[in-house]
Amino acid sequence: MKIFCSRANPTTGSVEWLEEDEHYDYHQEIARSSYADMLHDKDRVFKPMADAAVKIVEKNGFSDKILVINKHSTEVTVGPEGDMPCRANILVTELFDTELIGEGALPSYEHAHRHLVEENCEAVPHRATIYAQLVESRRMWSWNKLFPIHLQTSLGEQVIVPPVDLENCPGAPSVCDIQLNQVSPADFTVLSDVLPMFSIDFSKQVSSSAACHSRQFEPLTSGRAQVVLSWWDIEMDPEGKIRCTTAPFWAHSDPEEMQWRDHWMQCVYFLPQEEPVVQGSALCLVAHHDDYCVWYSLQRTSPEKNERVHQMRPVCDCQAHLLWNRPRFGEINDQDRTDRYIQALSTVLKPDSVCLCVSDGSLLSVLAHHLGVEQVFTVESSAASHKLLRKIFKANHLEDKINIIEKRPELLTSEDLKSRKVSLLLGEPFFTTSLLPWHSLYFWYVRTAVDQHLGPGAVVMPQAASLHAVVVEFRDLWRIRSPCGDCEGFDVHIMDDMIKRALDFRESREAEPHPLWEYPCRSLSEPRQILAFDFRQLVPPRPLCAEGTMELRRPGRSHAAVLWMEYHLTPECTLSTGLLEPADPEGGCCWNPHCKQAVYFFSPVLDPRAPLGGPQTVSYVVEFHPGTGDITMEFRLADTPDSPLLGNKVA
Repeated sequence: MKIFCSRANPTTGSVEWLEEDEHYDYHQEIARSSYADMLHDKDRVFKPMADAAVKIVEKNGFSDKILVINKHSTEVTVGPEGDMPCRANILVTELFDTELIGEGALPSYEHAHRHLVEENCEAVPHRATIYAQLVESRRMWSWNKLFPIHLQTSLGEQVIVPPVDLENCPGAPSVCDIQLNQVSPADFTVLSDVLPMFSIDFSKQVSSSAACHSRQFEPLTSGRAQVVLSWWDIEMDPEGKIRCTTAPFWAHSDPEEMQWRDHWMQCVYFLPQEEPVVQGSALCLVAHHDDYCVWYSLQRTSPEKNERVHQMRPVCDCQAHLLWNRPRFGEINDQDRTDRYIQALSTVLKPDSVCLCVSDGSLLSVLAHHLGVEQVFTVESSAASHKLLRKIFKANHLEDKINIIEKRPELLTSEDLKSRKVSLLLGEPFFTTSLLPWHSLYFWYVRTAVDQHLGPGAVVMPQAASLHAVVVEFRDLWRIRSPCGDCEGFDVHIMDDMIKRALDFRESREAEPHPLWEYPCRSLSEPRQILAFDFRQLVPPRPLCAEGTMELRRPGRSHAAVLWMEYHLTPECTLSTGLLEPADPEGGCCWNPHCKQAVYFFSPVLDPRAPLGGPQTVSYVVEFHPGTGDITMEFRLADTPDSPLLGNKVA
């Protein structure tokens, strides 16, 4: 039986459904599941994958003691003819995500206590507690709100202001989960102590009903309350002697012995509005939750014990949080990035320029207008981005000065452009469907499609792009691909073998997008330009190919190659979606925090406890296929030309 799966198509800038082999999703899920990362977590209680559990149980000699029931717990029956002969007296689960309850822990526990376990049973883990800390952080607040954008023009300073409903919008309902340990302490000001917000005793009846929990505190310093940082810990036993915590380093009891995790990180919640707080003036932080989500509010007085606080889950009503994700908000609010575009635009614009902007939900058209372009058109193919930009234009009195065309750019007609020829084709480029860095090459296909609308000597910005790579050693991210072997004396080689077979599958050898600012690594090679794409020319009919070698100049373990795109706005101005500056002497990397980079893990991933040595060069063959927009790539970690080929495919 064939199945359908989604895939980004760089030639059309859209997500399409393709027919794949029936095993596709199975292998894709296993290869990218990070189950190995969970088993490397020595504090964790875990549930093996259902399709491997039976074999693992058998191999470890527990077939007569462990029965694997391949069902959701809410479908398990109890009784003489049921899946379980009687109710259990111990409940062992792992239903938690970074937010604790986001994977449905509350309704699952609620059902288990009502139907599957005895009253007063023991539960492992026994109890969980959620903690919160109020902070002021311009950096994190920039992931949630649109800031005024300043630009210097020949007429003086101009300011692009956000619409009122963007300022008043409570934001997206989903939690922002990140590796909080990688946020510099200089990027936020602590306004409160760490507050235990609420606990859940899993050995007793659990309710999934909506509730709120209030904690009074006195601000440690005056400032603007914007963000709540949150994490949790779980106590495995009733006495709380065995504990697992997701606390960041500054709240951890033993920072030197912290367990790295990627399956459980920390939460960033945005208050509906920023509020001024005064040092020593008592306030109440309120944690609200329903069956799947947590959110926070700040109140001046504490709710009475029996008083219910009616606070609806935050829902975006301004469109921006539906169109822009958190990194995109940060990217648009990056004034340095905006200044680079202004600098580049100033060198190519003329008073009689006719500008066509092609990027999703971009404000480049506003920059072009303020810099003196005679006529500006912007193409928005989605109704959401069209509606949002209309709001922004209206708030800045530009609704009759910038023309929004709601259609796919490939379908543009001369009438859409009012019979004008375009003298400047402009893109960031940014497209919401782009998953990997080179998916934004869709801009090149658009440039080709609108060629008939470009006038003589028309300028294309960016004028070119290039694909770059570097070989790295990760401090921790290697764990998500490292075999487990034994876990607490339990042989899980069967799972390792299953994951390895999944990684040999075609689809599962593709690139993985990761925001590398959250995952420290060292560069072992110098960055290398792999391919170049000239946007001044049409997409070529034949593939672009490159091959070469990268010398490893620093000692270390080669875990992966990292790839990214650089966009050359003009010969003098380049924007990188990857490395922002040369590596430091130790190989430390500074990555663009607004973009995800593409990671190609070598196989097998080397455990950092393994001895140094091995290949001194990495050979590569890269090919761009213009017909599909695919990039295929093969790596060779080599001491000699006969070393085995590590084939990674990119799409």
